[in-house]
Amino acid sequence: MRAGIAVVLLLVGGGVGAIAPAARADAPGIEGLDPMLAAAYSAAEAEAHEEGVPLSITSGYRTPEQQEALWEDGIVTYGSPEAARHWVLPPEESTHVQGHAVDVGPREGAQWLEDHGDRWGLCRSFDNEWWHFELATVPGMPCPPRLPDASDR
Repeated sequence: MRAGIAVVLLLVGGGVGAIAPAARADAPGIEGLDPMLAAAYSAAEAEAHEEGVPLSITSGYRTPEQQEALWEDGIVTYGSPEAARHWVLPPEESTHVQGHAVDVGPREGAQWLEDHGDRWGLCRSFDNEWWHFELATVPGMPCPPRLPDASDR
């Protein structure tokens, strides 16, 4: 066990299907996240820090109101809802509002997470967003192919 992180066995169909770390209560940015995402990210962050790699959540759970403000700003910035969808989604479609996504930084940490995140089931979601990760596979299995951008969801 590393850095005091507890391990939780997940039962799938009556057998052990995966092992995921329990979330640390003191990990910044995990509030409001799906518990499995919070646990996986917490373990990955601890491992990155043990290896001397800076990694932190820059944006995790967002309220519908926060996402709506980002959506409206995206429409202004990119000129139309269609163009904005490449970078931001409305609240009813955002995985951040569902607690199923984290944006991370700095870039060095995001690259480390892209290279090693599948150990915890964490995968980069979009080609155009090096910072956006979701719990998208069983720990230890390959990540699914990335989508070009959020508009392809």
